Amino acid sequence: MGTYYIAKRLLLMIPTLFGIVLVTFLVLQLVPGGPVERMMSQMKAHQRASGEASGAMRGALDKPAGSELEAKHREYLMKLYGFDQPAYIQFFRWVGRLATFDFGESYYHHKKVSTMVMEKLPVSISLGVWSFLLVYLTCIPLGIAKAVRDGTRFDAATSVAVLVAYSVPGFVLGIFLIVLFGGGSFFSIFPLRGLTSDGWAQMSLAGKVGDYLWHMVLPLTCYAIDAFASLTLLTKNSFLEEIQKQYVTTARAKGLSENQVLFKHVLKNAMIPLVLGLPASFLAMFFTGSLLIETLFSLDGLGLLSYESIISRDYPVVMATLFFFSLLALVGNLLGDLALTLVDPRITFEAAPK
Repeated sequence: MGTYYIAKRLLLMIPTLFGIVLVTFLVLQLVPGGPVERMMSQMKAHQRASGEASGAMRGALDKPAGSELEAKHREYLMKLYGFDQPAYIQFFRWVGRLATFDFGESYYHHKKVSTMVMEKLPVSISLGVWSFLLVYLTCIPLGIAKAVRDGTRFDAATSVAVLVAYSVPGFVLGIFLIVLFGGGSFFSIFPLRGLTSDGWAQMSLAGKVGDYLWHMVLPLTCYAIDAFASLTLLTKNSFLEEIQKQYVTTARAKGLSENQVLFKHVLKNAMIPLVLGLPASFLAMFFTGSLLIETLFSLDGLGLLSYESIISRDYPVVMATLFFFSLLALVGNLLGDLALTLVDPRITFEAAPK
């Protein structure tokens, strides 16, 4: 793959990201109940609950939106968040920030968005890396074994098992595992909250590793279960397609052993569809998680942060996380093309000479 193709793909990321940011900005403009409205409602609720406001103040706050006091509050918040500017100025201000990776400050947490993302990374990295390794190191050998034993009882039994696992949502499995092994009604074997136990910093190195892995068992099982069926069946079908080709028959006729045929000739060609999606899958597992699973096991990762920012209309966090995930997806697709050319040098993305 030439440098021209890579440069072209990198340059094409710019208009793609611009379009994603534009669509996101337009959607946020159309969604009712923006940050200013939420702030106003929270101020009213707080003053009513605290009882600090006088009766006259309560009456002023209870008046329609056109009241003088509420108008002042609204005007102050509009200027504070830059909503008093025309929409096109707001949009290009966002584009300028995202282009320099200056994501601004959260409206509600009063912290830099980049700092918040960095705080969530350990959870996302833990779930992503271990899920990726578990899925690929399990599903690829299983798919190869199913292809070699196609039509046998082993193939039928494992197909039923992976399809049943695929049909069970991860969060439903999580509830079942908590009830069964998390001290719900039967056994209290696995911890339920966070990635480490209290006092983790005082443990020995072996104790830290063991405690960390022990916390990962249940969420990792739920997180990876959805990918088992698709990757296993993709591996099996890819190997079956290659096994039925003429070059495999020729290799067997030359007296090569089944292992030589399978791992020397079939493996390289059968891995092409898997390698194509591997970088994107890795980045997806690395940085995005399941919201319900994170909530269920009290894992405060990027998935939960993204959801909470959408609910609270925290626009800087919404724009930053969406921009971040979109950029990773585009980079993952490019890395998939690069990996494909490494597996099979015959594949090229350069234009054919005329």
